[in-house]
Amino acid sequence: MRLRSRLAISFVFAFGALAALLPSLESARAGAALSPAPPLPLAQVVDRLMEKNAERTYALQRFRGRRFYTIDYTGFPKMHAEMVVDVVYTAPATKDFTIVSQSGNGMLIKLVLKRLLDTEKEALEEKNRARVELNPNNYDFAMSGYQPSADGCSYVLTATPKVPNKFLFRGRVWVDENDFAVCKIEAQPAINPSFWIKKTDIHHQYEKVGDFWLAKENRSVSDIRVAGTAILTIEYQNYEILAVRNPLPKAGDSIGLK
Repeated sequence: MRLRSRLAISFVFAFGALAALLPSLESARAGAALSPAPPLPLAQVVDRLMEKNAERTYALQRFRGRRFYTIDYTGFPKMHAEMVVDVVYTAPATKDFTIVSQSGNGMLIKLVLKRLLDTEKEALEEKNRARVELNPNNYDFAMSGYQPSADGCSYVLTATPKVPNKFLFRGRVWVDENDFAVCKIEAQPAINPSFWIKKTDIHHQYEKVGDFWLAKENRSVSDIRVAGTAILTIEYQNYEILAVRNPLPKAGDSIGLK
């Protein structure tokens, strides 16, 4: 039981890095080989990404959706848990969670899945919000390449945290060349979340809902030091945009973020 408790606590730290990504990036697909000559240089891509993210943040006032959490541990003993959660976002940084159903291993539900919700709320606190945003204050960016794609998810950037902390990641970020929105992330936590975790790979995809890019799916795979693998998936469905502030400010206008 003591080992199982340690494993669960390790999962909390590992998946806490994933939870921290959710509020910072709420505002995907490999294919052709990278081109050596992107249409826009790095500085312009980053500037446009920051500008468009600010516009979307300004406009999106309220939405709701439903999440499906699943976690599986493949070591000994095998463990599985699921949870369905309704979420309502209200600008500038409030999320209300309602647990609709839960099943499976009680320890994983209590110490992992429910704590993921707490970690996400923590990242939204005023003292942490500025530290979790994907911007040049928190990350150094480099152009990894240009990957022509029919869906526009073409620019590939490398993001390296300037000051590693539990809310940040290091890895690659795909940017839509039409909307200049993040459409996919493949990364690892900026710092190793626990001695018990050898490695955690995070795969984070987004979809366009109306004028906004919101999370579509998260998959986090952690190799556990004592043996086994923990896999967390979060699927996002049933989005409804409830309130929008119009018109979107144009470039050069005052954004007026709260």
